[in-house]
Amino acid sequence: MGRGRQKAKYTKVARELKYNVPETNYEQLQRELQGSRAEHQEDELSKWADYIDDEEGDEDAEDYDQRRLA
Repeated sequence: MGRGRQKAKYTKVARELKYNVPETNYEQLQRELQGSRAEHQEDELSKWADYIDDEEGDEDAEDYDQRRLA
């Protein structure tokens, strides 16, 4: 008895998701995406900036190139 009820609930939810399309405010969505993208990128870069050492990165790249050519 329990399996039939569970399956019926899943079928009902799937049907609602398939046929009922919610109203979308595209202007608000665009504002959210534009605003969060720039802020997110700056946060990510500043978070990892302390760990980056440009001189070490160049040596690692040269070592990688030499190993790749060999």
